[in-house]
This record gives sequence, C-alpha cells and structure tokens, in this order.
Amino acid sequence: MRFDVITLFPELFEPFLKHGITRRAFESRQVDVRLWNPRDHADGNYRRVDDRPFGGGPGMVMMAEPLWRCLQAIRSDRAEPEQARGPVILFSPIGERLDHAAVERWADSPGAILVCGRYEGIDQRFIDTCVDRQISLGDFVLSGGELPAMALMDAVARLQPGVLGDEGSHQQDSFNSALDGLLDSPHHTRPEVWEGPKGPLGVPEVLLGGNHAHIARYRRERSLQLTARLRPDLIDVARQSGRLSRADESFLRSEGLL
Repeated sequence: MRFDVITLFPELFEPFLKHGITRRAFESRQVDVRLWNPRDHADGNYRRVDDRPFGGGPGMVMMAEPLWRCLQAIRSDRAEPEQARGPVILFSPIGERLDHAAVERWADSPGAILVCGRYEGIDQRFIDTCVDRQISLGDFVLSGGELPAMALMDAVARLQPGVLGDEGSHQQDSFNSALDGLLDSPHHTRPEVWEGPKGPLGVPEVLLGGNHAHIARYRRERSLQLTARLRPDLIDVARQSGRLSRADESFLRSEGLL
C-alpha cells in the first residue's frame, strides 16, 4: 500500500511517521508514505504556488500548474498502468465524511495520492480535471489537509497485520463490525480501587469475577447503553440491519433507551 502526499509542509509528517504504534506500518513500508512538495515543481526564484483569486476576495489560492506538475512526477514514479492508477484524493470540507467503513475499504486498497490544500483553497480547474474524490473529517474547516491526511493514514495503518500488539485490538474499536457498528464499552485497569478526586472508585465486580460469558454480556450492555445515549443513530442502523439480538433490544427497553 502506498500513499503519496502532496503538501507544502512535508516536515509536519516527520514526527507522525516516526512515533507511536503505527510507526511500525510506516517503517516496514506496509504503508509506504512518500511526501511531495509542489514548490519543487513551481517556476521562478520564489517557487510561487499561490496567487490572488480572480473576482477578488480575501486570501490566496493554490495554483493549478505546480500541483499538476507534482502529480505528473508522482504518476511517473508510481509507474502504474493507466487502468490501475491510484485515485487522487483532496481533503476538503465539502467532501464525503470519513468513517470506519471507508477506513476499512482504504485499508484493503493499494493506496492513493493525497492532496493537502492550503490557503483559501485550490484552483477549481485542478480539482475538476485531476481529483477523483474529496474527503472531509467533519463539518468544520482546518488550515490545511495535512491533519486529515495523517488521520486517514493512521486509521489505515492500525488495521494492517502486525501493527497493533494484539491482533484483536482493533476488533473491539468503536464502529467496528465486530461490535455491530456500536460504540466500544468503557475500560478499566489497575488499581482495583482508585483514590480519585471524588473519593475511592472501584472496578465493576463483574470484570473481576473471571466469568467470560458474564463479562461479555456486561460489555455488550455497556456498549448498547453508551451508543443509545450518545449515538442513537447507530442503534437505528444496527436494528434495521438485524444486528441487534432480542436480548439487546430487551435490555435497551428495560433501560428506557428504545
């Protein structure tokens, strides 16, 4: 899997690629990340990549030509047959919302070319002729596409075999199919009693008893409870797809959550 990242700030990615558990994927090249600066493909002594918008208005707009030249250099380096070219992805507030299902699809893909915009945006002509898809992290605006690019690559990297210490770790993540798309249950660790700011707090007894069936049911109920309170839309999706058992629905009704 290979991600080529077009960015004016490649140095922002250096600590991301070298630290944290997902660095295993980057160091091993399971997720091969290559950084490309469009300034290297711009003209003039100043390597200009932006200019004022036609029609007036605040800010600057990234020019199409340096981005196009950069993209051509990436295509040449990737040496892919035309019918198997990796898609060009632009991170933008108007893009489709990134979710776990999309991350799973990307995790099984050959990768993509990621375009990180800056300033007021990118010349629409480049978007219209070169970009295949646009992706958003949510209904808010960031200063550039670098953080969304890192978010996507981090989410993809942790799904690669051998990256997490326990192969089953991501199976219990919120939104995972193993949880039927629900939120994960709360977690506890040592000590058994924590002398916190509101007095001593213990671990739920069921987690200390060693009965795996009881523990599994407890975690399932906490997952249902948390999801129904914070993301009821996910409960609706799980019901419509038949992923909630009778016991699940009975529990939600007993809690007044259904």
